[in-house]
Amino acid sequence: MMRLFPRFVLAASLAAACLVAALPSAAQEKVLRVGAQATDIGTLDPHRTSATHEKGPISWIFGALVRFPPGSADPGRIEGDLAESWQSSADGLTWTFKLRKGVQFHRGYGEATAEDVVYSLARAADPKRSSFSSTFRQFAKVEAPDPYTVRITLKSPVPSLLGLVSNYHGGMIVSRKADQELGEAFKMKPVGFGPFEFVEHLTQRELVLKANDKYFRGRPKIDRIVYKFIQSDASRDLAFASGELDLIAGKREQRWVERMRQQPGVKVDVFEPGEFRTLHLNMRIKPLDDRRVREAVAHAVDVPQLMKFIGADVTRAGRSVVPPGYLGEADTGPHYPHDVAKAKALLAQAGYPKGITLPAVVSNNTAIQPPMEVIQSQLKQAGIDLQMEVVDHTTYHAKIRKDVSAVVFYGAARFPVADSYLTEFYHSASEIGAPKQVTNFSHCRVADAEIDAARSEPDAARRLALWRTAQEKIQTEICSVPLFSLMQVWARKDTLDYGVPLEGAMNLAPPLTEKTTLR
Repeated sequence: MMRLFPRFVLAASLAAACLVAALPSAAQEKVLRVGAQATDIGTLDPHRTSATHEKGPISWIFGALVRFPPGSADPGRIEGDLAESWQSSADGLTWTFKLRKGVQFHRGYGEATAEDVVYSLARAADPKRSSFSSTFRQFAKVEAPDPYTVRITLKSPVPSLLGLVSNYHGGMIVSRKADQELGEAFKMKPVGFGPFEFVEHLTQRELVLKANDKYFRGRPKIDRIVYKFIQSDASRDLAFASGELDLIAGKREQRWVERMRQQPGVKVDVFEPGEFRTLHLNMRIKPLDDRRVREAVAHAVDVPQLMKFIGADVTRAGRSVVPPGYLGEADTGPHYPHDVAKAKALLAQAGYPKGITLPAVVSNNTAIQPPMEVIQSQLKQAGIDLQMEVVDHTTYHAKIRKDVSAVVFYGAARFPVADSYLTEFYHSASEIGAPKQVTNFSHCRVADAEIDAARSEPDAARRLALWRTAQEKIQTEICSVPLFSLMQVWARKDTLDYGVPLEGAMNLAPPLTEKTTLR
């Protein structure tokens, strides 16, 4: 018996090994491989980033008081996240949020409480720590009466208060303890309480996230996300076709969408919100300080031709400096239809009969460089020579905030009310170089009074009227040339199921949650 025992153990061990081998699904890690249109990420700090390719991972890592339901960008459907419930005072100046108990931050940083919310909103309102501080200017104070209650007091009613504290930009909640402990390192080692948590960042290679085992809605079915940086469209497409990637950021043009839709086993997602493409005209750079020159630029740009070049499925025409579909968008005019002869005449009136030259910093991102090349060709016909300095996308973001570009082609999606766009792009407090600079690249100042008044106006009709006047003033001044909204485009293998219908995503990437599955 003693000599048979080792053989029995060996046989049992082999049988167990065979059993494990026969059940690979029980042990296999579900890894979702995502191809991003980027060379790298600069930050994963939700209060700092404005780069499209950084917003997706941030939305998978962080949560907020409230959230847009996964797959939706409809502000009318906002639901609780860290907050279980909330109520507003009759005058709209005091909002009280009751928090869930037991929600845990990643990496052992403890429970998310009212103290973290107060800290996060103060951080988001601080221009030294946030790119979105101007949107919180109506906050008088944020308090924590107890660990599970947050009270926000406003200086005046805010039409989009829930949007400001949603899972978008400054509304994201960070761990106070982690932020204070990590300091500058927090931006690349973020700590939230979302469905996925940070693992590592390999420079110019990939970002790795893993399932949050303690996610309060349930552990995600995806174990790991590998977010690969692949700037080249051709390389990203090839990796997707060869099976190396399951989900990729698509090329936002008609031909790409149609080609990918013909591929077997591939689904293409085109969804809201569109990033509103605008050509901002920097009035601090001569000769754009002359309104006649700005009007010449406006008449030289052929928006319908530009939209035709990109494609009907991925573009939506704009009517104003506020994106189409936003609450408060108004088709006010004046408009500046394509007219090369008028553009040349205006340049001559301004003292430039032989034309002008304008410097422009342009991203090599395929959603920016190709349309800018079309615009360059259009302007050339009117005698406007656009000297383009093409740089990588990270450098582009840095340089356009140094007032070196006469025109800035910029695309953005914001909380869909007029105030968010007017404040960020057309209020003097948001000018490049101002203490709370955001993205007022044109140095537009003509509508400050209306923008400010609308923000504190309790009557909805009067608020809409103020927004309308603001848009009319900005368009009369020609601070910018509104172009079109460019929809979000992603492609995925049909083995990937988001777990929800995808109609929209404020963070510009597909929702990856506890409901997402990969076969």
